Amino acid sequence: MRFRVLEGGRGPDLLWLHSFHDRDAWPPVLERLAARFTVHAPFHPGVRGSEGVEHLDDVVDLALAYDELLGALELAAAPLVGHAFGGMMAAELAALCPHRATGLVLISPLGMWMDDKPQADLVTLPPRDLARVLWKDPESEVARRWATLPESEAENVAAQIEQIQRLSAMGKFVWPIPDKGLGRRAHRVSAPTLLLWGEEDTANPVVYAERFAAAIPRATVERRPGGHMLHLEAPDAVAESIARFLTPAPGGAGR
Repeated sequence: MRFRVLEGGRGPDLLWLHSFHDRDAWPPVLERLAARFTVHAPFHPGVRGSEGVEHLDDVVDLALAYDELLGALELAAAPLVGHAFGGMMAAELAALCPHRATGLVLISPLGMWMDDKPQADLVTLPPRDLARVLWKDPESEVARRWATLPESEAENVAAQIEQIQRLSAMGKFVWPIPDKGLGRRAHRVSAPTLLLWGEEDTANPVVYAERFAAAIPRATVERRPGGHMLHLEAPDAVAESIARFLTPAPGGAGR
């Protein structure tokens, strides 16, 4: 395994696990978090220089690879924060290796499934349909920037190849449904957990927030206006919620 890890900021360490639908390697929410934390943001295997996805059979393998990555980074424990697939893997790591997580923030995580409330197929949806379910407003400035491909032919081709690589890597772990047993392991999470959800999330309906809250012992739910890409639609609010949850109160014992 070989991980490419972006790092920036100052303060306590924080591990950020990307969504496979993040197209910006260092989105604005990380810039906000880097003002208060030292952010470590690895790319998932198979994406942007992280290699070895072919050696992983399932989400347990991937979670243990992240456990070994934390060892390589000399991080005995840290808050784990992730969006969508990244949230799913943060939860898996916190369940399989509880000592690694001092806190857990999951932004619309995948990993559960309800037949009567199916999630959108985020792996195979055509781009136009995908945009409709990812964003509260697909015509918003941030959504339009996300959907815009580079102008030069070479950069355009490279961007499309990267998108195929990202979705292929994601599909290995979540397709056709993302339920790979997290619900049976979630009770092992010992870290205080914040579940952040966009109230208009149609990709991963907000009913899943209660499903996660019921499965994780010390979980609370915070809903905010926005869609599935809440961390891009409202980076200031999301970063503030994360920092407030993970920062000990003055004079208190902390989390």
